[in-house]
Amino acid sequence: MAALSVSGVSVSYDGMPAVLDADLDLDDGRVLAVLGPSGCGKSTLLRAIAGLEPASGSVRWHDHDVSNVPTHRRGFALMFQDGQLFPQLTVARNVGYPLRIRRTPRATAAARVAELLDLVGLSGFADRLPATLSGGERQRVALARALAASPRLLLLDEPLSALDAGLRQRLAEDLHRILVEAGTTAVMVTHDHEEAFAVADDLAVMRGGRIVQAGPIADAWRAPADRDTALFLGYARVLEGATAAALLRAAGLPEAPELAVRRSALSVAEDGALKGEVVEVRTTPGQLRLVCRTDLGELDAVAPLDVRLATGDAVRLRVDATRMAALPGRSERV
Repeated sequence: MAALSVSGVSVSYDGMPAVLDADLDLDDGRVLAVLGPSGCGKSTLLRAIAGLEPASGSVRWHDHDVSNVPTHRRGFALMFQDGQLFPQLTVARNVGYPLRIRRTPRATAAARVAELLDLVGLSGFADRLPATLSGGERQRVALARALAASPRLLLLDEPLSALDAGLRQRLAEDLHRILVEAGTTAVMVTHDHEEAFAVADDLAVMRGGRIVQAGPIADAWRAPADRDTALFLGYARVLEGATAAALLRAAGLPEAPELAVRRSALSVAEDGALKGEVVEVRTTPGQLRLVCRTDLGELDAVAPLDVRLATGDAVRLRVDATRMAALPGRSERV
């Protein structure tokens, strides 16, 4: 039995649908990322699960319907992207606020606060004020506060979006560790697929108010539901026709109407089976990103930084089947 079960949940504003017939299941101790572009309805769905939005359908926790239970009695905690810390309270008092509301004995609360600050890597910060912290530190405090009352379910609304890219990546990895160590069941909303892959166990992709794909995150990576989902998950191109067929054969994959390829699906190698000519070179911190002209048309490829390449150079390209995904084609898309 799933810990969280969302069935047929829909939300509308002034007759305009924001979420349509959403179905989700999440097991205890797992983290689900709801992934989608801005305006797709993912934050609205999160708020409906929390009980902050009027919605049709049902939200169940361990098979108990909580659809009509007030937000403050569901036992869920919600963390927003800006943290919403109390600026006049110290870190320890911010983290301990839910415990004070519950009239937790002072010694028990102090021990719990110390435990949580250690968990989020902020031991020694108890007496600091939020204004003296970095953005990442403030989000850690907000996370500790959300965990303070040991919620049955933690709901995270774009928790890292206000941070710069480098800090967001590091904190995403820390967030995964913290949730695992705390044994917390969580639903996180994000528009960043790399963030979702770093934090979550399961994935639900939303588009236009609908969940178009849901399941273990590795399955979504290996088999996107359709062209738009593949491109949103970070695949560079979707090929069809003779080009797709030829690459599928080269990769030893079964025939399919369309083929999603990541940029790194083709790499420069002396023993590569595919011949090409470099038409574009771009240097990134980790690799060279190429566009190559081949008998199959223009394709993306990568090469190590120590390989010297210029426009017009002839190359051979190796095909990596693990960086491709066969798609069902236009007529079968979700």
